[in-house]
Amino acid sequence: MFGYYSHWDAGMLAVFMLFSIPLVAVIGGLGLAALKILRGGRNSERELEDTRLIQEMHNQLQKMEARVGSLETILLDKDRRDK
Repeated sequence: MFGYYSHWDAGMLAVFMLFSIPLVAVIGGLGLAALKILRGGRNSERELEDTRLIQEMHNQLQKMEARVGSLETILLDKDRRDK
C-alpha cells in the first residue's frame, strides 16, 4: 500500500519524519542565507521579500507538521489494529 516504505513500522517512520522536518527547515534557511549573500547589500525591498519568503516557509512547515501528525495517527492506528 505504501510502496517502498511498506516494510517500515510506525516507529521507524515517526523517527524518520521527526528528523526530516527540521532538516528541511535548516536546508531552507541555508538556501535563504545563500540567496541573501549572492544578492549582496541591504535593501528594504529585498528585506521585505526575504521576510515574506520566511513567513511563507513557516506557514508551509506548519501545514507539513499537521500533515505529519495526521499521518502518524493513521499509521499508529493501523499498527494497533494489526496487532
